[in-house]
Amino acid sequence: MGATVTDQILPQWAPRVRQQKIRQLYQTDAMGIYDEELIEKVGYGLLSRCESFLTANEAVRGRAPCPVCGKVVYHHGDKQEILRCETCGWELSWGDYFRTIQHKQLSGAAPVWDLFRTFIQRFPLARSPREGMLLIDELIHGYHWNLKPITPTRPVAVNLIEGRLGEVIDFLDALSYGDASTPGLEATRDQWMDRSRVVRRWAACKRRALETS
Repeated sequence: MGATVTDQILPQWAPRVRQQKIRQLYQTDAMGIYDEELIEKVGYGLLSRCESFLTANEAVRGRAPCPVCGKVVYHHGDKQEILRCETCGWELSWGDYFRTIQHKQLSGAAPVWDLFRTFIQRFPLARSPREGMLLIDELIHGYHWNLKPITPTRPVAVNLIEGRLGEVIDFLDALSYGDASTPGLEATRDQWMDRSRVVRRWAACKRRALETS
């Protein structure tokens, strides 16, 4: 049977949000200004990225959505296995599908899935710009967690915001705050600074090693 127009179409994943947009959001918030358009733009950019993250993780676990029609195609994880959509006829090897996910900051465990699902559910229902801002702030300062013992590891911001781990940590450290900032943001920042001490030291050591190599 010959190739069809749907063959070899690759899945597309929402990109990580640009640092500049989030920086601008916190700068305006620090001045007591709620830029509703920017809050929506940043919030829905993060929401789309969360959706891509969850979908990619489902694909890795054997439930890969067809990029043409969205129907779930089940597979066993063999990279030579051909994924075939019974609805639209799309075909692609799992190996080619997986390469669109690999090295794209699209992996994580259950605590992160819960955090992202909560944001996806709650952000569109935000009743005010202030609530939307708080939801964004809570999301980007979240963490991957070790369960035994329960300790924070990597910040989820590296999955959501452009940049390498060390760059994203530095970016979050440098966000603007002021007397007019939304109440609650600085408390989240203090918690972030405390929880990120270990990973910040690790990132700094890695950066120095790269600079001297």
